[in-house]
Amino acid sequence: MTEPILISSRENALLKELRKLSTDNTAYRKAGRFWIEGDHLCSAALARGVVPSVLVVSESFWPAALVEYARAAIKTVVIPDALFREISGLESPAKIGFLVDLPEVVGIEPMAATVILDRVQDAGNVGSILRSAGAFGFRQVLALKGSAALWSPKVLRAGMGSHFGLRLIEGLELQDLDALKVPLVVTSSHQGALVQKLDLPHPCAWAMGHEGQGVSEALMAKASVFARIGQPGGEESLNVAAAAAICLHASSLKLA
Repeated sequence: MTEPILISSRENALLKELRKLSTDNTAYRKAGRFWIEGDHLCSAALARGVVPSVLVVSESFWPAALVEYARAAIKTVVIPDALFREISGLESPAKIGFLVDLPEVVGIEPMAATVILDRVQDAGNVGSILRSAGAFGFRQVLALKGSAALWSPKVLRAGMGSHFGLRLIEGLELQDLDALKVPLVVTSSHQGALVQKLDLPHPCAWAMGHEGQGVSEALMAKASVFARIGQPGGEESLNVAAAAAICLHASSLKLA
């Protein structure tokens, strides 16, 4: 465990970077690293073997900070509480956070159980879908261009640590999905059998579409299976994150 570095100037280069990462949804792409804060996300990262580049702790919290956080991080920085509030994306700053290098960019795993995000734009929806993917055994998430930035602050918070157990690839074009060798399953309100009655293939790739437009026609044309979610209550449609949870859970029953 290295000795902590004390930083008191808000003009410090590291603090400028953290302010950018906490407010700009795509700043992580240029920086090559992202910012998480709070015990839950930090603990989830460590549980998955993540090695933080920097542990950042507020001055008042440093005496109570968990030793394993400091041991895990390459460097530890302690800053005044006022400066921590400036880099926090939370209404109530958590007083502890990690700066983490982005995972190495990997290729598509052809036979992996997969979730495809087709221009899903709401960060909360994307984070919720990532949580469902992790919970129901889908370890690869492929985001087509137009989807919310996967490592943005809001998606990270909504994902609640699921990022660290998933193979995430973003910025894909439709033709990139040709690398997949598993059947593509699409939800539709007007075709296909009820999802709970389908003999769903496993592994497969579930496509989740834009909040307003749904799955694109071009992606729909690649589908092997169409599934319909019954809505006896009469609602017109489900939120995409709710639909994803239902569909991925139905697929997980194949593993039970």
